Amino acid sequence: MKKYILIFLLLVIQTVLGQSKPTEIQKLAITCKIWGYLKYYHPEVASGKTDWDKQLFNVLPKLEEAQTKEEFSSILENWIDALGTIKQNDPVLKPKQTVYFDKNFDLSWISKNKLLSKNLSAKLKFIEDNRYQGEQYYVAPFDAENIFVKNENYKDLNFNDKNPRILALFMYWNLIEYFFPYKYLMDQKWDISLTQMLPLFIEAKSEDDFYIALQKLSVKLNDSHAVFVMYPRKNSLNFFPAKCKIIDEKIIVTEILADSLAKDNGIKVGDIITKINSKTIKEIISEKRALINGSNEAAYLNNVVKSALSGYSENVTLEFLKDGSYTTKTINWYEYYISHKNEYVRKNKKEKFKILENNIGYVNMGTLKVQNIPAMIEKLNSTKAIVFDMRNYPNGTFEEIAKFLNSKEKEFAIYTTPDLSYPGRYKWTNAQKCGSENNNNYKGKVIVLLSEDSMSQAEWTAMCFKTADNTTIIGSQTAGADGNVNGIDFIRAFHTQFSGVGVYYPDKSETQRIGIIPDIEIKPTIKGIQQGKDEVLDRAIEFINSGK
Repeated sequence: MKKYILIFLLLVIQTVLGQSKPTEIQKLAITCKIWGYLKYYHPEVASGKTDWDKQLFNVLPKLEEAQTKEEFSSILENWIDALGTIKQNDPVLKPKQTVYFDKNFDLSWISKNKLLSKNLSAKLKFIEDNRYQGEQYYVAPFDAENIFVKNENYKDLNFNDKNPRILALFMYWNLIEYFFPYKYLMDQKWDISLTQMLPLFIEAKSEDDFYIALQKLSVKLNDSHAVFVMYPRKNSLNFFPAKCKIIDEKIIVTEILADSLAKDNGIKVGDIITKINSKTIKEIISEKRALINGSNEAAYLNNVVKSALSGYSENVTLEFLKDGSYTTKTINWYEYYISHKNEYVRKNKKEKFKILENNIGYVNMGTLKVQNIPAMIEKLNSTKAIVFDMRNYPNGTFEEIAKFLNSKEKEFAIYTTPDLSYPGRYKWTNAQKCGSENNNNYKGKVIVLLSEDSMSQAEWTAMCFKTADNTTIIGSQTAGADGNVNGIDFIRAFHTQFSGVGVYYPDKSETQRIGIIPDIEIKPTIKGIQQGKDEVLDRAIEFINSGK
């Protein structure tokens, strides 16, 4: 008898728990997924026939008042039914020759989420099977086979109110859910990021709080392309008049960008900064984790430096380490791109190519343009090696240079592109090729220099040059973000973006987050910088001369 009573009590408890009131976060999380799913799948929504943002504003108060899972699910069912009957179509056949990449694709939540009734799950599954096949209203294919976001306009929304903040979160989260090729490589599952970030958007007390929440969400992409730029609303952004690098939890000055400003403040290459406004560099590295993007640690630290040494104030207090002693001084920040424009341009006007000692060619890929390639080939063709310095951002020169370096055409990359007829799914493209049949190709050693400053086109170019007959990559881990970007500029006062196509080696191994792995790893040291050395270039010359 006691056994049966115990079983009965367990059943009662399970029933009560099953009927318990869902939390606000639970309701909003699944509403976000359904809203985004219908946005790209339902014929009435994906075609642009209904004002989908307004629909969300109308349904949110009803969902907020839902007291049980059953009531919540019923509201969603009625919402979908109100969109009209979906015609049952013949099964959508996969295009011939299409090979899907499905590490990103997962609609299992439709049947697994406990907040959804079986009837609602069935409706959602029916929509997938009879999904919209016309021109998408909110996204379109772009020239590089990524997407272009269209028909979104959030510039007039008041983000001091909760619902517009929720709408912006839903929009951004679903763009990433369906159109970010590297979603599967994030440190944290995107579903978890949604539930984790919802409270920040709900509880934001001001527009500034809203933008900080959006910035924190973008960082969770673990994508060096996911920049987050706030447009100045008060003062202009000011900068430290030098380039710097983090080494051993210290910031080292590596290059002066405006001589007169650096001289006025007593700043020299090799200076070691140990504190910024009384915070150690280690503390700054830790504090900025939630606000600074980066596919890997090297890219993150590179971005930390840029953030830490810029701001809207007029000056900054720095602690320097020199000859074993610490000194603190307050120096000015400058908008030197404007106030010292001529000096800045002159300082950064570098040679495109030259011949170093021992008949070694050198090419600055950051300044070389396509029109300069014939002259570069003529001058460097008889050298015993060419060093292509790609610790910068190239200018679309890889294709023409590859014809000079390669003896034949070779595959160097393959990428994935979004299938707009089946949002969330990606498909493999044909392999990308570079070079051409050329018996008169360059016969010397090809050296590529890389660092954390090498991102996107630099990484793509390095993959191409790697196919040349005698290439060695020297340096350190790159930024780990390749492929064209999708931009978001329709929310007032900021710009952000994310990688839009997935880039892989021809064997389909990954480059995102990993970057391009050097054959010979070497990084600058504090001592080397202070001695005025370029240790990466020096190592390349050593390899050229010794073969090891």
